[in-house]
Amino acid sequence: QVQLVEHGGGLVQAGGSLRLSCAASGRTFSSYVMGWFRQAPGKEREFVAATSWSGSSTYYPDSVKGRFTISRDNAKNTVYLQMNSLKPEDTAVYYCAAGRQWRRMNVGDYDYWGQGTQVTVSS
Repeated sequence: QVQLVEHGGGLVQAGGSLRLSCAASGRTFSSYVMGWFRQAPGKEREFVAATSWSGSSTYYPDSVKGRFTISRDNAKNTVYLQMNSLKPEDTAVYYCAAGRQWRRMNVGDYDYWGQGTQVTVSS
């Protein structure tokens, strides 16, 4: 069992930056692929980023590539999402998730989820 708690959401102007963090409980953090998803009102939850077990590999969809950076610190059981050049369309609730397989972008591929943190980007 893994429990995930996100922090760092808030209100930011377009072009600004935010850094989200997600703290995981348990001693098996490094055995999970970690991902970030987001869900805007009225839309489906969508994949944002993933990092491999050691953090040596990362994966992003085109919508955030070059603007968002995922990283992890296995010693601290924490995964991060650095978001730069934010746009109003990035407004959503952001969730971190833990899964077992690499390069998976579907919600159903992840086993554990945090409660989410709101990110609002004003124009």
